Amino acid sequence: MVALSVLLDVFLPVLPSGVLVITAATAAAAGTAADVPDILALTLCAATASVLGDLVAYRLAWRGGARLDRAISRSRRLTTAQERLGTALARGGGALVVLARFAPAGRSLVSLGAGAAHHRARDFLPWSALAGLTWATYSVALGYFGAHLLGASWLATAVSVGALFGAGAGAAYLMRREPRTS
Repeated sequence: MVALSVLLDVFLPVLPSGVLVITAATAAAAGTAADVPDILALTLCAATASVLGDLVAYRLAWRGGARLDRAISRSRRLTTAQERLGTALARGGGALVVLARFAPAGRSLVSLGAGAAHHRARDFLPWSALAGLTWATYSVALGYFGAHLLGASWLATAVSVGALFGAGAGAAYLMRREPRTS
């Protein structure tokens, strides 16, 4: 269920998959001392599903052709975001890909934008993998440590989800800022 939610979240972020990952980590932390393998499996599952979802979106956008280009060109915001992504990937600075994984709809924008702009997969994939692993580790750690600090309760989950949303708001803010010119 976690893998499917994370995989499809790139297309339909109805319920942010991070909430499900945090809830699963909180539940796993409530178990016995054998919860570490469960936590590692959850992290690997979420990270893998994140990268696979990114790649599916990337490939669909790659093949979307002129229709997707027209849709992006109608929005000045999407056009600007696509240009910034292209510049970041060309410079080897895919930190934007990692940052976007935490921002609401950022993952979708980056994956679809990289594919639509026909950026090379070898430039995009390593950053997508790092983004997926970073996001999964952060989300699982929030649930796990929240449960150990506050007990495996709704309060622990709520505080952890609040921290996830806070990180998302921070990432969205950083993505909207104009890049500095040297």
